[in-house]
Amino acid sequence: AAAASRLAWFSSESLRSKSVWASSRASCAAMRACSACARFRFCPSALRIVKEVRIEELKGYDAIIVGSPTYYGGPASQIKDLFDRSVQYHGQLQDKVGGAFSSSANIAGGNETTVMAILQCLLIHGMVVCGDSSGDHYGPVSIEKPDSRAEKNCVRYGKRIARLARKLHG
Repeated sequence: AAAASRLAWFSSESLRSKSVWASSRASCAAMRACSACARFRFCPSALRIVKEVRIEELKGYDAIIVGSPTYYGGPASQIKDLFDRSVQYHGQLQDKVGGAFSSSANIAGGNETTVMAILQCLLIHGMVVCGDSSGDHYGPVSIEKPDSRAEKNCVRYGKRIARLARKLHG
């Protein structure tokens, strides 16, 4: 059942660190074989750096979660470029599940504006976005290195998005 939905996590290269462990354990079909998810609490094979993503791949996923560090209150240029290149598939990502996460250097450092900018791009594509009524409402955020609160929110968010994708796409 976990392999039925394909869940992708994308981030700019500078965010490829512990801030992306939520790359959902539920999404990895091979998790029983490699056990990396148990050691690292994410599936390293599910995480993709944006510059390595072929834009046509987006159509093959049931759920897409995009993360970015905050630069001047918004996503990194690599994330913006991903969405700019995705215009050629406008309408073809309709009804896929989407989510966003971010990190910043300090409190009020722009995490929410970064997450909202990513969510706006997903909504323009017609994607279904997943919020959280009890955690970071728009998507998980971290101040500097992720703490236990951020980790808990990331794991919960990844699981919720994977469950929603399975409900919508089998």
